[in-house]
Amino acid sequence: MMKGTIELEGMEFFARHGCMEHEKVAGNRFLVDFRAGASLDKAAQTDALEDTLNYGDIYKLVAREMARPSNLLEHVAARIVTAIADAHPELDSFSIRVSKQRPPVDGPTAWARVSVDYKRDE
Repeated sequence: MMKGTIELEGMEFFARHGCMEHEKVAGNRFLVDFRAGASLDKAAQTDALEDTLNYGDIYKLVAREMARPSNLLEHVAARIVTAIADAHPELDSFSIRVSKQRPPVDGPTAWARVSVDYKRDE
């Protein structure tokens, strides 16, 4: 069996997530990373998109949830996880990381991040 990892790293969005009013008005740059373990056997043999996880579909799900403002990164990340899990029941586990550039803290900070690991109940 050929197992591997399918990733989408650095999906970039401009969004208005945050608790502070200026974050909701001005918006900010966000990055989202997706990582899933997957069996690659069938796709490796058939060379057919329908035999693997279509990362274009993953991107569309992430983009849809990033377009909906939230106060907390935790809330955004949970919505993304739910959307992917609902749309792709073949995924037993995956992870999402949502990063906000230059969060509003009292000192220089490049990113604030929330990571969520999802594992389907058996």
